[in-house]
Amino acid sequence: MNVLKPLTSSPRELSPSYDPWDPITSLRKHGRHVLTSVEFTVTNLCNMRCEHCAVGDSLTSKEGDMLPLKNMLDRLEEVEHLETISITGGEPMFRAGTVDNIIVPLLKYAKERGIRSQINSNLTMPYSRYEKLLPYLDVMHISFNYVNGDDFHEVGFANSGHAVAKDAAYRLYNTMIENSRRLSEDGMLISAETMINYRTHTKLPEIHKLILDMGAKRHEVHPMYNSSFASALPVLSLNEMRTAIHALLDKRDPDVWMLFGTLPFFACSFLEEDQKLLSRMRAEKNVTLRNDPDGRNRVNVNMFTGDVFVTDFADIAAFGNIDNQKLDDIFIDWQTKHPLNQKVNCYCDAAGCCGPNLLVADMYYPEVDFKTRKAINL
Repeated sequence: MNVLKPLTSSPRELSPSYDPWDPITSLRKHGRHVLTSVEFTVTNLCNMRCEHCAVGDSLTSKEGDMLPLKNMLDRLEEVEHLETISITGGEPMFRAGTVDNIIVPLLKYAKERGIRSQINSNLTMPYSRYEKLLPYLDVMHISFNYVNGDDFHEVGFANSGHAVAKDAAYRLYNTMIENSRRLSEDGMLISAETMINYRTHTKLPEIHKLILDMGAKRHEVHPMYNSSFASALPVLSLNEMRTAIHALLDKRDPDVWMLFGTLPFFACSFLEEDQKLLSRMRAEKNVTLRNDPDGRNRVNVNMFTGDVFVTDFADIAAFGNIDNQKLDDIFIDWQTKHPLNQKVNCYCDAAGCCGPNLLVADMYYPEVDFKTRKAINL
């Protein structure tokens, strides 16, 4: 194994001016998309069944053995430009054994190599499990789409298939809030994501305030797209989405980092209302627009099968396996040969835009060839 040397200096602080998960950073650095981020699915177990869950169809009540961790670490050593890792599920913290034997070693590896790390969790597990991550983890990413415990109960267990007592849901809701506050006080960066959907689009300012009360230092906002469990839910119009974002910007705390991702609005749009929204977002203090990492600079690895996907919700079939391929080689094949990637593989340096992801393109712009368009009014 060719062991890569760790960085000799401390990694740059995460901030609105530095987001290593955004593929625009590596694209400008290398002149092309390269693999800088690897995401791991470490479990298909979860104590919740949220109606908007992107991986809901893959959740199970039991699962088999995971591949040896060494296999994954060996493949990570081969990734030449690795800058970030992400850990997802299911609920990654669901089993204490997964925390001790998989997650902590992965985070230690990242720390020693000088790369950034993130975990996606609902924060409802015992605090002792999260406490073990404090020396290593850079970002604790949570999903928060509620204004009270009733919302949490209704949304978080919508696809349980059985009745969930309201008092049980409230206990988890309170645990999530308390864990967020404690972890933030102990120095962990809590990044809370809100989905813009039919439930939340009129409540974003109220949700924003609650997120700050929980100690979160970053509020992420992403539209909900019709994947997995969410495929049958109502779809917001583009006008409803614009209105929701303007309302949030009107009332947000300007000292808090607001990260918007996978928005269906682009600098090449001919619509005046799109240009007005984007101009406002570019001018707002501490507001950033992140390009979608999936397929641009990130792949997802299933830790049970070794299959490699372009996204963690796997609507697109696996296009490689770590058993017999290097991750850099798999990524190059995706970038250069896969027809789905060619469909949306555009880039506008002037706008800092890597184009729509496949979900955005299919939902809102099925007839548009973004590779023929250029930015307007920059």
